[in-house]
Amino acid sequence: SNMAGPGYGYGMQGAAADPYAAFGAQGLGKPYGAIDAKGSADPYGAYGAVGAVAYDAGGFASQKPMMGGMGEDKGTFLRGRRRRMNVQPLFLSVLVPWVLFSVLYAVLSFSIHYEAPVLCFGIVAAGFLAVVLVGVLALSASGRWFANAEREPTWLKFMFLAGLLAFFAAYVLGSGNYGSNMERYYNMRNLNNYTGVSPAQMRGQQLMDAGVVQFAAGSKLDLSKSNGFKNNNVYCVAPITLGDTPLATYDFWVVGKNCCSGSQPDFHCANFNNPHANGGLRLMSDNDRPFYRLAVQEAEASYNIKAVHPLFFEWSVEPMTTVEGWRQTGVSEYLVWMLSFLVFQTFLVAVAALAFAKLGFN
Repeated sequence: SNMAGPGYGYGMQGAAADPYAAFGAQGLGKPYGAIDAKGSADPYGAYGAVGAVAYDAGGFASQKPMMGGMGEDKGTFLRGRRRRMNVQPLFLSVLVPWVLFSVLYAVLSFSIHYEAPVLCFGIVAAGFLAVVLVGVLALSASGRWFANAEREPTWLKFMFLAGLLAFFAAYVLGSGNYGSNMERYYNMRNLNNYTGVSPAQMRGQQLMDAGVVQFAAGSKLDLSKSNGFKNNNVYCVAPITLGDTPLATYDFWVVGKNCCSGSQPDFHCANFNNPHANGGLRLMSDNDRPFYRLAVQEAEASYNIKAVHPLFFEWSVEPMTTVEGWRQTGVSEYLVWMLSFLVFQTFLVAVAALAFAKLGFN
């Protein structure tokens, strides 16, 4: 006999009824291979598609099986889950801080700093704002959406910290390179070079724009007329002469700091006894010049000499070679630090990638 009812699974005409009919819309869904409304079989049935892939915040891809809504996504970092590296955030995490460091170091070290300081520090400020923007994005909802994570470590946060490190490293190293090498080079290149200058015939007023001076053969320091003025440091001076004949005016002076006693003529600054030294590099320090001028005034009073318009120099063997050496040193330091930072940044990214992977399995 035909028996109808939800408990037996038979239809009214004796044919086999749908064994899942009793569950209705709230059952487990269609069986494997069930026919859908369009007449095609659904090979997955109630279990849905398996194998959806998403990238996590650490730059890895993982499979997330979805069991018909009954399963639950436990997060990106599940133990034992097969993961695939996404190289894009790793590449950007190396490239972006390195480019920031290289650009800011160059801007602070070279001619743009000397010729257009306002533009130079405008670029530096723009670099800092870019780093801050990355930090805001890393901590904001937009950044979490971009990184596909909410509470997990992200490459955006790493890039923000690396950007801060790159900014401050570039600022300190670039400013130091400029002050030690490139500023002096640009100062000298901005002034005139003179050769064959005779201290006995030339006057200071004639060489007011001098940067590098090569004195005439036979020029030397008259150490017997040296002097020092003490103001915390001892500012030492010695006149440049030619021969043994007293000069009408002693306008060319070699200077040095803390290389004399200040109480007697015992000048012993750089190259003071070098017989090959006969060139001078113009003193460019505005802070030291007044104290050297006072030392010269004391020498005028002590030795009954005149210095109408004194010019101050550092005594040198090959002054032009020294100036070119500043440029070469500045460029070399830039290249060395640029490549060193690239290696260092690559190392940091490798450590971060290993740390993110470790977090994914713990």
